[in-house]
Formats: sequence, C-alpha cells, structure tokens
Amino acid sequence: MHIALLMTNTDESEFAQARPKDGKKFTTMINSVRPDWSVTVFPVKDGVFPPEGARFDGWLIGGSPASVHDSDAWVGRLFALIRRLVEDGQPIFGACFGHQAIAMALGGHVAKNPGGWVFGLVETEIEGQPVKLYGSHREQVVDLPQGAVVLGGTADCPVGSFAILGRVMTTQYHPEMSHEFITDLVEEYASELPPEVVTRARNSLTKRADSDAIAERIARFFEGQR
Repeated sequence: MHIALLMTNTDESEFAQARPKDGKKFTTMINSVRPDWSVTVFPVKDGVFPPEGARFDGWLIGGSPASVHDSDAWVGRLFALIRRLVEDGQPIFGACFGHQAIAMALGGHVAKNPGGWVFGLVETEIEGQPVKLYGSHREQVVDLPQGAVVLGGTADCPVGSFAILGRVMTTQYHPEMSHEFITDLVEEYASELPPEVVTRARNSLTKRADSDAIAERIARFFEGQR
C-alpha cells in the first residue's frame, strides 16, 4: 500500500533539527508493522501539497505546534483537502494536530484544554481497549463533526479518538513518538512549562506507550478493517 503523509510540524528548532522529522517517524511506525508499505511525505506546512486529484491508499496527518485556529494559508488549504478526501472516500488518519484539523475541517470545534497542558504518557482507550500513548497538546476537540462517533478518551479529554463512516480515524495523541523522543521533549521544555506539568510528565514516563498495538490498529484501518 502507498500512504501519503501530510507533514504539518512547523518546529524548526535546534532540538527538532537534531532528531528525525515526522516523515521518518511515521514511516518507521508504519513499516514496523507493514514493512512493504511505502510512504510519500508532503510538507504541507511549507505549502507543498499533493497534486490536484491525487489518490493514495491512505492519508496520514501528523502533529504540530501550530494551531488549527491559525490563519496561515496552508491551514486553510489543508482543511479543503480534508473535505475533498472525505467526499472521495479516501481513508484518513489524523494524530494530534491532524485529529483536530479533521474535526475543524468537517464542522467540529477545537478549544483550549480546561486543565492546561497534557504532556507525557497518557492512559486512554480506543474502541473499549485500554491503550497507553504519548501526548503533547494544550487544545482538544470539544464538538464532533456531523456523523462522527467517539472511539475513546479520558475524563480530561473525552474526545481522544473519533471515527466517521469508516473513512476517518483519529487520535489526539502521538503514535509516531518513541519513548526516547518524548523523554527528551519533556526535558527540552521543562523550563518553559508549569512545574506540575513537568513533574506529571516525568512520572508518567516510567511506563511506555503501546506503540506496536496502535501502529497495527492504524494499518488495519487503512486495510479496511474499520
């Protein structure tokens, strides 16, 4: 299968430059469970979009420090592309920013987290199954698009995952992040975040995410087991 990754990560910091880009992270995630699949990366945050009318076996939209409320031209173009893909019936998986972008593009609403930053490992659920995932976000989906159903969440983030008509699946979290990356990320931002957020994040990372399980679930979604 051939998957298109719409790369939305605008982080160009020294920290980010020293580590794998999201294209590499998502490709590694997919190939960990489907070694023969290929991934083509489109850095939409730089205005590089797929050709008009392009078709892939599946589409991935990743995370970003950008907000879905930003007025940047690429965000509006991304929303338009999401709507076209849903109309065409092409399967889309969104993670973090991607989860929020899909919701916004299709008529949902995203707002600030009432409890502030979510950072580190989160114990949530998808389709009734407990799953541990890495998180880094301060906004979340609060109103679903028409036809969407919640697949799981937590008390603090009720819409942690949703689906639409078997064509869309999302998670507020980061299936592409490794334990090493999120550990480094927490330390990178430790001086900029409230102490309680940093302490909670550090304590959470005594456990590891269910990376293989979520990668397998994403692959099965693209295979039509939705």
